[in-house]
Amino acid sequence: MPDTQASRTTVFGIYLRYQDMERGIDRLKAEGFLNTDISVLLPENVGPGPLAPAKRNRAERAAAGGFSGALVGGTLGWLAGIGVIAIPGFGPLLAAGPILAALAGLGVGGTVAGVAGALMGTGIPEKEAAKYEGQLKKGAIMISVYAEANSAERAQQVLLSTGAGDITLANRRSSQSAK
Repeated sequence: MPDTQASRTTVFGIYLRYQDMERGIDRLKAEGFLNTDISVLLPENVGPGPLAPAKRNRAERAAAGGFSGALVGGTLGWLAGIGVIAIPGFGPLLAAGPILAALAGLGVGGTVAGVAGALMGTGIPEKEAAKYEGQLKKGAIMISVYAEANSAERAQQVLLSTGAGDITLANRRSSQSAK
């Protein structure tokens, strides 16, 4: 019986602009990737402009919450499973796709492992997971694509061509990074 775990790879990338992430998802969709295989993780307060950490007052946070609702109806609405997850010591994150389940389990357990711990559980090496967590804290958007081994390179090329950086390919048995 073939080992299907070894034939699946997750491609991770970081976007610094919301519009680039939208283009990435649209291209992945056009390339035939399934909505159930694409995950997005972003700070709840991210807007459509260039990303930056935001310190907001109560009114601004309410407006950002309204924007998050608009995100769910847009490009992210195509993805499977959307929710807001509060990670202890991190704050609220909007999550869509398979990563939502991993983070929901993390939040329920109240663990202090944070986002990096959840990412390591998906096969990302500790160093890369810590780097992604730091970038998310700064307002970046992480996208991941769960792909068959023969389409992982295509997913990587889509992410690169739409503005993603810090691309990592990972599976539970071995990992490699591509810059």
